[in-house]
Amino acid sequence: MREQTNGANGLALTRDGDLIAAEGEGKRISKRSRDGTVTTVTEGIAGKPFLSPNDVLVDAKGGIYITDPGPRPVVPGRTAYVYYLPVGAKEPVVLDDQIARPNGVMLTRDGKTLIVNDTLGPTVYAYDVLPDGGVKNKRTFAQLLDIPEGKESGADGMALDREDRLYVTTVAGVQVFDAAGKHLGTIKVPRQPANAGFAGPDKRVLYITAREGLYRINMLAQGPDRIGK
Repeated sequence: MREQTNGANGLALTRDGDLIAAEGEGKRISKRSRDGTVTTVTEGIAGKPFLSPNDVLVDAKGGIYITDPGPRPVVPGRTAYVYYLPVGAKEPVVLDDQIARPNGVMLTRDGKTLIVNDTLGPTVYAYDVLPDGGVKNKRTFAQLLDIPEGKESGADGMALDREDRLYVTTVAGVQVFDAAGKHLGTIKVPRQPANAGFAGPDKRVLYITAREGLYRINMLAQGPDRIGK
């Protein structure tokens, strides 16, 4: 348990059981070791510190993908970033600065495709992952549905199951897409969902955070066979 988390948002586990957190208010990526010690992993690039990091994902090598949309309220024209922090590095590398408000970040089970959504718009993006953790071939993976006219998509945290189906939290609920980006359906939630993840002994329970609420659904689908999300 940790108090005073500096606005910690997205979380990820390392192979060693350390907890990586995107601290929006602390403007850093932190690591909580199993003994409870909290240290700084990175505060961004020298001369260009983080605005307000939102989500993190640790890859199989131990590198960290980071989204940094900046704080609310949204400032028109403000540049937001998707980063990659290689193993052992102190400063991340910019992967994309052309998404209005990048939020949730996910890797497919084979680690070959990075997926990033946009809190403001309906597009979910995909990239091919390079051997060094960089990306290329940005493209549309899916389009979110049922977004009210004039409203933000609210695209936030994401989850993945063992069949590479993608679960995206949005203003309309948790939207589910197959590995090709086809919409399969939407899980309705009493409150607007903000994040989702599979857990339990066999990863057949989907937990959904929704600001003031926490929900769970017993699933036929099974979470990915890897640490964390």
